[in-house]
Amino acid sequence: MNTDTLSWTAVCAADDILPNTGVCALVDGRHVAVFRVGESQYFAIDNVDPKANASVLSRGLVGNLGDKTVVASPLYKHHFDLKTGECLELPEFSVRAHEVRIEAGQVMVVG
Repeated sequence: MNTDTLSWTAVCAADDILPNTGVCALVDGRHVAVFRVGESQYFAIDNVDPKANASVLSRGLVGNLGDKTVVASPLYKHHFDLKTGECLELPEFSVRAHEVRIEAGQVMVVG
């Protein structure tokens, strides 16, 4: 995929997200959860928990299940793979993953 032709949205300064936490941003009309894992990895998935239909995933706990980096929904505790958006417990509740890059110190997300 040629990421140069996509519509990138500046979300915040990269340092504004504390390691192993997330923030919510509005990207092209969608609620997107943007996570910083460790010092320099960034991921983005849809923020709406599909089981609860609530915009809460950015407030979930970040961790690992096996070799997957995940966030646990604060409502139903389902785990979402931050790379793919897959819901590990109930794949039918998977969410969309978004491309992320850091440009001039800013977190940029594709809508």
